[in-house]
Amino acid sequence: MATDPEELQPRKKLAEIVLGEDIAALSAHELEHRIARLEEEIARCRTAIAARHATRSAAENFFKR
Repeated sequence: MATDPEELQPRKKLAEIVLGEDIAALSAHELEHRIARLEEEIARCRTAIAARHATRSAAENFFKR
């Protein structure tokens, strides 16, 4: 059962970014927003990678004993 208030709220669906799509018609503001969203996604991916490395490291240390 979720106890974190953030888990109880539905996730906001963010505008999907399609890699390689035509960006010629986007304004500078829209491009800046797109870059910010991509940077957020990169940070989210890096956090997930770090968590997986930590889990693997903990498992390796546990089974070395």
